[in-house]
Amino acid sequence: MSKVNKLQQEGFVKFDISDEIEVSNDDLKSLQAEFNNLPEDSYAPGLNRFRRYSRAVIIPGENRIEWVKDMEGENGEEVSEYFQGTFNPEFNDEYRCFPSLTTEAKENELLNKIIQIDFNKTYWGTRDVLLPVHVGVHFVKLKVEEDGQEAVSSPNHLHQDGEPFTFAHLISAVNLNGGSNAIATPKHAGLLPEDVPSEDLLAEFKLENPLESYGVSDKKVSHYVSSIKKDKPGIVAERAVILIDFMPTVVAQIDTSDVKEKDLVTV
Repeated sequence: MSKVNKLQQEGFVKFDISDEIEVSNDDLKSLQAEFNNLPEDSYAPGLNRFRRYSRAVIIPGENRIEWVKDMEGENGEEVSEYFQGTFNPEFNDEYRCFPSLTTEAKENELLNKIIQIDFNKTYWGTRDVLLPVHVGVHFVKLKVEEDGQEAVSSPNHLHQDGEPFTFAHLISAVNLNGGSNAIATPKHAGLLPEDVPSEDLLAEFKLENPLESYGVSDKKVSHYVSSIKKDKPGIVAERAVILIDFMPTVVAQIDTSDVKEKDLVTV
């Protein structure tokens, strides 16, 4: 059975990027270095979470990736907006604005290959691939410096993301206690894995080595990653992950009657 069929039939797939392509050690080290300077997640101050986010489009049939232009933030920095509708109860129908990926990260050959590999595992209707598919790329790090603290992902329970497909790729893991993944049936979104009947808990696993990965089909499963703590005291704990999601271009009539003049953009 191909991995594409497994994602479609089972709702999730585990794989290792190193089994798919020859990985440049320099490109991997460059990606890992990007996580050294991630800014703190401003939506989770003090919760030991750090992140950047940018958007791109991929052209079906060509696997050509084009990065979407960043916005200018309040302080003149480059930022990108992220919206999940009602799928993240912590930010219900709210836009979040994150610092964008660096130019060096966007130009990293390994990152672009990872996006292409993920996209080739997805499946679409015929209309979906007539237009560019939108790609969201998140660099997320959980980091615990003080003994007794923990770092959590958002939301901190089984959930769905709202995008048709999401993939997670471990970039580095240091001194971890926790950071385990769980996959369950969709109806258990909002619960913790221990509250799910065993027949509905489809998989539990832990990404341990760089470029170990998994992907989910959002309508078919819910998923979760546990909080992290230090495994050994006195040593910083870190878990660095690249999350990549895919969304089709949606064509619908747009009402612009209430757009304010100050918000008008000439293209």
